[in-house]
Amino acid sequence: MAKFTKDEFISGLKEMTILEVKELVDAMKEEFGVDPSAVAVAAAPAAGADAGSDDAPKTVVLKDCGANKMGVIKLLKEITGLGLVEAKGIADNGGNVKENIPAKDAEDIKAQLEEAGATIELV
Repeated sequence: MAKFTKDEFISGLKEMTILEVKELVDAMKEEFGVDPSAVAVAAAPAAGADAGSDDAPKTVVLKDCGANKMGVIKLLKEITGLGLVEAKGIADNGGNVKENIPAKDAEDIKAQLEEAGATIELV
């Protein structure tokens, strides 16, 4: 079995869609019994000393798409540039919509999605 360097692995991740990354995370949970996203989220505050700052980059997380699922999917496609299948995957399962974006942009995206009926969290 080939061993990948960290740089090769990250380069490969950059070429994946959000849905493919989610499937990879799910496979890692099943194979190793570890949730890699929980480790990344737990390590993030330690990495950025100003994570509580209003100017700190934010991640927009969809918790629930609400009753207007089609409207949220269309908005997810527009915001992320993803295809219909990938946007539907986020709407169905929740997850990160945009990561490490300026706080003002995150607030704007949150407002748009909440107006469409979604439940959003900024982390």
